[in-house]
Amino acid sequence: MTSAIVVGSGPNGLACAAALVRQGLGVTVLEAEVTIGGGTRSEELTVPGVLHDVCSAVHPMAAGSPFLKSLSLERYGLEWCWPEVDCAHPLDDGSAGVLLRDIDATAEGLRGDGKPWKRLFGVAKGFDALTEDLFRPVIHLPSHPLRLVRFGIPAALPATTVARTLRTPQAKALFGGVAAHALAPLTRPFSSSVGMALTCSAHAFGWPVARGGSKSITDALAAFVRDGGGKIETGVRVSSLADLPQADAVVFDLAPSGVAAIAGDRLPRRVGRAYRRYKHGPAAFKVDFAVQGGVPWANEAARKAGTVHVIGDFDEIVAAERDVNRGLMPGRPFVLLAQQYLADPSRSSGDVHPVWSYAHVPSGYTGNATDAVIAQIERFAPGFRERLAATAVRTTPEIAASNANYVGGDIITGANTPIQTTIRPRLALDPYKTGAPGLWICSAATPPGAGVHGMNGYNAAMSVLRSL
Repeated sequence: MTSAIVVGSGPNGLACAAALVRQGLGVTVLEAEVTIGGGTRSEELTVPGVLHDVCSAVHPMAAGSPFLKSLSLERYGLEWCWPEVDCAHPLDDGSAGVLLRDIDATAEGLRGDGKPWKRLFGVAKGFDALTEDLFRPVIHLPSHPLRLVRFGIPAALPATTVARTLRTPQAKALFGGVAAHALAPLTRPFSSSVGMALTCSAHAFGWPVARGGSKSITDALAAFVRDGGGKIETGVRVSSLADLPQADAVVFDLAPSGVAAIAGDRLPRRVGRAYRRYKHGPAAFKVDFAVQGGVPWANEAARKAGTVHVIGDFDEIVAAERDVNRGLMPGRPFVLLAQQYLADPSRSSGDVHPVWSYAHVPSGYTGNATDAVIAQIERFAPGFRERLAATAVRTTPEIAASNANYVGGDIITGANTPIQTTIRPRLALDPYKTGAPGLWICSAATPPGAGVHGMNGYNAAMSVLRSL
């Protein structure tokens, strides 16, 4: 039997393993930590019975992933749950930009920007088909060229340019907050790409969470792999190729620098140089809260939203993202907050609810951003501090130490520079091949980038199968 080793059990490593076992390969997944899943895990971080997601939390790309849908993971307990409001961006005047799955309802709520919003994101009506192109490397023969062009033109622009097509503070802030998920300066070319993809995903699939926590995605993928005869071993740290058993293919769910360290001189010199020069971006500082009665948002839509962007208007977002990319800590950072319990009440304990949040901070940030995060939430939810039952903090160095892929605290495994947004981890017709016979890479550093969609792993598996 043809055999494969997958190093790393994040969602891409498990997706790669699932794709290979489905084709009859003998697959073993090796994980350095004692639990599988990478950032796609859930734990009781604050008080007993209150379940928090460790890193990834809300999953529009997973719900729309062609590969994950093909696995029928509901057979293994995966169930998606949707909040009433997908995303809210409250402003200081008490209003908010509100993102709903229904694009017409979203446009109606944005009033003066309804028509521009529908023109910009109307491509979402065919987004299910468009994912066939967006989830592949840039260099490929497109299946839907006209749709791809309609999406690609605004996606290639700076977010500041796209925002000028909108007039109201609510619509500008809503788009800017979604675009800021890229952790890139919003003045750069291609800084609209993540905002376009996530907003279209919201209108096509919604922004759901997994019932029982993000670990349910990991558990379902692992069950599929084991059902297909694959093995998963934890506590196995791979430091060099000599640590690996004999196999026809080895696929690394690791950052490029990690692959270079393990493969050493097996890599062609130009590939090793590209992997070591691969750029990482700003970091995260994570704060989880157990909140009595939930967050007392001043805006009603925010009280119903699965995701809340906690910062001021569009200009404030631009300034905060500019600062963290320059290595400066903003006084008012961008805070991404999730209230998964609204869609999945099983995560709460009575009237104590989990609230997930992280701030965008500079790479390698060594300070404590807890007070800044709480202040930003209190700004739009007066009385929040008085409702806190418990708090769990993971500093940027702790995030970096918890996962070798999170270099400097970069949880998306790579800076979204104009080049790396489109070409990663190096310029190649097949970016999953390392150039060394029998070695591949499938992490979020490969196309189509970060997100719990498994497409990096699937694409790498297809490359393995073509070669074998």
